[in-house]
Amino acid sequence: MMIFLFMTVPLPTRILRKSKDGKSSGKASHDILACAFSASGTYFSLTDDNKQLILFRTKPAWECLSIRSVIRRCTSLVITATEDKILVADKSGDVYSYSITEPENPGTIELGHLSLLLDVVLSPNDQYIITADRDEKIRVSLTRAPHNIVSFCLGHTEFVSRIFVIPNYPDLLLSASGDCTLRLWEYKHGKEVYCCHLKSLNMGEATKNEKKYTVLRIAYCCEESCIAILYDCAPTISIFQLDAGAQKLIDKQHIPLNCKGWDIAFEDTGGLWVLQEDMETPLLFYQLVDGQWQPDIEDKGLKKMTKYIHDNWTAFEGCVGRESCYQNLYKASFDNMAVYLQKKEERLQQQKKSKRKDSQPESNGQTKKIRTEVLPL
Repeated sequence: MMIFLFMTVPLPTRILRKSKDGKSSGKASHDILACAFSASGTYFSLTDDNKQLILFRTKPAWECLSIRSVIRRCTSLVITATEDKILVADKSGDVYSYSITEPENPGTIELGHLSLLLDVVLSPNDQYIITADRDEKIRVSLTRAPHNIVSFCLGHTEFVSRIFVIPNYPDLLLSASGDCTLRLWEYKHGKEVYCCHLKSLNMGEATKNEKKYTVLRIAYCCEESCIAILYDCAPTISIFQLDAGAQKLIDKQHIPLNCKGWDIAFEDTGGLWVLQEDMETPLLFYQLVDGQWQPDIEDKGLKKMTKYIHDNWTAFEGCVGRESCYQNLYKASFDNMAVYLQKKEERLQQQKKSKRKDSQPESNGQTKKIRTEVLPL
């Protein structure tokens, strides 16, 4: 349960940033904006809204290796497969790399977009850096020379919220967007091979009134080639089967939730974990039974973790009731033509009323003459 492991670690949340004169800045907010484990689980890194990048070593015991300042608040981070660097994407559209082997070194800029970055991933062999931004673009760059752009994956019509390279099919990239679509790409060539319109899926009563299906999390089970999708606002988890041969997604199941979901993850053995905004049942655990994901309320790990979360619920209170983190990223549309046509119609109606009034007969029965003057040329 790697996704929940960070909960049991005493993060240095009481460390206040210090100004140049060595005094505390007084800022006490340390909401975690992004976090990631290395492939082996040896390292864990996170960034908070106080512009700090914190690196831990998890083996043989948890140890904080460094706390470094970042230039701007970060949106996503990933650790290289070789476990020597952390790549961090920020709100200005830049990606910086930070050394793991030299944990006190400052960051080095690798690449930049002209728009807010929302996600950054690496191909399994670290050959490519793939970035997604607010302006609908997915960019594929060479890791060893990030200025060398290999391709763009273009087709989304709204911001790209999540991207994910399929681990056992490393030539395929899955992307999710505010345009309510999931798309599969042969990303090295910038070629879209499949598009799933989420609004066309039958997700049940819990989501029938939702207009936007922005994807918050993507989880993948290699053993079953199964993709789980968690939405930002809709209280539902969608399960898809990846048909890699046909390069498409097969809609398999939709699991309704009682409240907003926070995160999802697959175990190595295939179980699906769900963390949700519910103090009574913060954790859910599902097992695949006869082709369908069924809740397993008797799982010992579920009971243990649920008790731990109950005992430490105050750590989650700041997240309860939060609004969508994507609501301000949608394009603002202005229909100027409709306003113009409406005003034009109002003017025409006003002119018709004036003409009818001027053409009404006077009391002596004669039609009122309208005096006109001809101006000399």
